[in-house]
Amino acid sequence: MSDAEILMFSPMLPIVEKTLAEKLTLHRLWTMDDPESFLADKAANIKGIAYGGHTPLTANMIDRFPNLEIIANFGVGYDAVDAVHAGTKSIVVTNTPDVLTDEVADTAMGLTLMTVRELSAAERHLRAGKWLQGAYPLTRGTMSGRTMGILGLGRIGQAIARRAEAFGVKIAYHRRTRQDDIAWDYYDSPEALAAACDILMIVLPGTPQTHHLVDAKVLAALGPDGIVINIGRGSVIDEEALVKALQDGTIRSAGLDVFEHEPSVPDALIAMDHVVLLPHVGSASIHTRDGMGKLVADNIIAWFETGKPLTPVPETPVPAAT
Repeated sequence: MSDAEILMFSPMLPIVEKTLAEKLTLHRLWTMDDPESFLADKAANIKGIAYGGHTPLTANMIDRFPNLEIIANFGVGYDAVDAVHAGTKSIVVTNTPDVLTDEVADTAMGLTLMTVRELSAAERHLRAGKWLQGAYPLTRGTMSGRTMGILGLGRIGQAIARRAEAFGVKIAYHRRTRQDDIAWDYYDSPEALAAACDILMIVLPGTPQTHHLVDAKVLAALGPDGIVINIGRGSVIDEEALVKALQDGTIRSAGLDVFEHEPSVPDALIAMDHVVLLPHVGSASIHTRDGMGKLVADNIIAWFETGKPLTPVPETPVPAAT
């Protein structure tokens, strides 16, 4: 096994640290008395980074490590890593797909049910003792007969679609190109998709191309019975436009697991009783997070053992092993 030195900026799951420390030299930056002095003295020794996403891994930070070969990101989304810049320097970036697909898809359906049926508000009604004064009002929401438009039909989007079909929901989708082997209805823009559905399910990563893709026009196309569910990235929605659409009845409701500036959530959203808000828990189970952590470590180990990471992202073509 290589004696490569690996850097971890901040604490990650024990499985990540244990797996890496058993086979490689692992440096834990947060435990050091003077992290800046360590970086100044030892940055050239670092060949791999296990990255937990706590602070952005910018081009300037990447450039501090002249011999860096791999950045293993914890999570499917890797928008906090400048993967394009890494790719120009032949540094491989990896993520953790598949491991969390089912967990996030389950969360998406749970969030959809909570929002459509107003289950969170009904629970608050009971906990506040209001049931003693009267039953929770009948809701307009039902899953039956709805159309779910999935914005971003990748692994997770398809897993959500299969679950939604079991509820009798019709599926439509938008992605950059039509997928010939998929029978669900395809729409060539987010606005066209929104006009054709009443549940808009967002499963997109946060990139410059997806920033505010769901804007006031898309929300208007969704219509007054429309519901937005976001388990992708908060930056995909223009949050100010969403608040306004909810306040003036342009759409009916929203279920959000992610936010544009999380963990900060707009007070206006928190004040809306008909909106369901979760603190980014889409994959937050011990089983799934341990699987993600193991894949972070396994990507780094595979790189130094074989020159082939397990799950590289497309912006960083894998260079020949040295």
